Amino acid sequence: MTTRFAPSPEPRPRLPYHDVGRDRFTSVAQNPFKVVKEEPVSTFSIDVDTASYSFTRASLAQNVLPQPAAVRAEEMINYFPYDYAAPRSAEQPFTTNVAVFPSPWTAGRKLVRIGIRGYAVQHATRPRANLVFLIDTSGSMNEPNKLPLVKQSLAMLLDQLGGDDSVAIVTYAGYAGTALAPTPASQKAKIRAVIDRLGAGGGTAGAEGIRQAYALAEQNLDPKGVNRVILATDGDFNIGITNQEELKGYVERERGKGVFLSVLGFGMGNYNDALMQTLAQNGNGAAAYIDTLTEARKTLVDEASSTLFPIAKDVKIQVEFNPATVAEYRLIGYETRMLAREDFDNDKVDAGDVGSGQTVTALYEVVPVGGPRAVGDLRYAKPVVMAGATVGKELGFVKIRYKLPKSDKSALISTPIDRTVDYARFEDAPRDARFAASVAAFAELLRGGKYSGSVGYDDVLRMANAARGDDSFGYRAEFVQLVRAAKSASGLAQLER
Repeated sequence: MTTRFAPSPEPRPRLPYHDVGRDRFTSVAQNPFKVVKEEPVSTFSIDVDTASYSFTRASLAQNVLPQPAAVRAEEMINYFPYDYAAPRSAEQPFTTNVAVFPSPWTAGRKLVRIGIRGYAVQHATRPRANLVFLIDTSGSMNEPNKLPLVKQSLAMLLDQLGGDDSVAIVTYAGYAGTALAPTPASQKAKIRAVIDRLGAGGGTAGAEGIRQAYALAEQNLDPKGVNRVILATDGDFNIGITNQEELKGYVERERGKGVFLSVLGFGMGNYNDALMQTLAQNGNGAAAYIDTLTEARKTLVDEASSTLFPIAKDVKIQVEFNPATVAEYRLIGYETRMLAREDFDNDKVDAGDVGSGQTVTALYEVVPVGGPRAVGDLRYAKPVVMAGATVGKELGFVKIRYKLPKSDKSALISTPIDRTVDYARFEDAPRDARFAASVAAFAELLRGGKYSGSVGYDDVLRMANAARGDDSFGYRAEFVQLVRAAKSASGLAQLER
């Protein structure tokens, strides 16, 4: 009798390891309404990061709403370029564009849009770039949307550099090492070959990698140029200095030596946004999240000049609201960029940078005197008496303080918020202002709807479609699709992270 055995099943292919549920974001309470008679001045540092928008898009691509802490309204709004008038010279590198129009989500309230455009440095006159690519090659980066996308992204950035620019490469996994000493960007084939050979595996000695990258940047420091470390990682530092405050202090000290830090985040499931934001904000650099090759092209090709070359540093905005015309105000977003009132005139206080040709947009929701209040009056509040007919009609006054890249002394630009920029109907407001309002409303809905009033996703779609305008890169059309995706995903439980 012959005994027959069932054939052994074919072994299943081993899938690469994938982290799930470990994305880390810092939860910050949204800015509340402030009573103008009690606190008339609002001060914040400019922020033109875009990581929140890209991460939201990556979440919705999986039919999952982002966790509320991942949604930062100012980064959603500033993902898009806006058509503000350009400044005429690098010596006064900003123009200011103000518009006031009815709030689309609460009747009787208004939005104040403050738009800024930076001077665009011509390619022939831009400063030399001394760059160090700091690349995470740890095991957590071994996924298609991580290290392979890093390689493609940095290759794109390399193509934007001039022959006089310099590139070095530091990698880190279980330990850190120099993969490429400072090399002229004209030797693109040599640099690209080093990038192509990179592989992932091991722990994440990120802090040691940062130290080595800064050391290389300082060895090749160009006092007249741009000296920058560009960190590409999912943020999973687990060897060496992992304390966020220690890393923050180190990056701040290096910033004082003239070397800045920008951060490119990759991947989901293990993304440490909290650390990435801390490093970029204290390193005088931008934080971007690269979820697709298209996003890499936007950040590192189409917007390469603004990503790499600052036209002004320590840029702060201060708005003083007029208690005779405005009862309350609320800044939409910028929660992690708020400054004390006295910080505005203190040149020792660090603030954000603005790159070549960048636009920056901020929105306030205001309650005119007599409008629907969010906060009641105090019993013993003093009545407001204003002197001067012109001042009494203004809604407020905008001040922008900035330093030129190689200066330690700030300059000031001021603009009144008066009746000449006040539009009676939402539909009559500038197209860019209406589009920014639709993005702000979307962010409010994703955050939970505390301040979104009567607006829903269909209202956001209506506003955005009516204000798309010239959309040569398709960013605004994509936004419309994101709103539709959020509408269909809104009934799902948010992914536990």
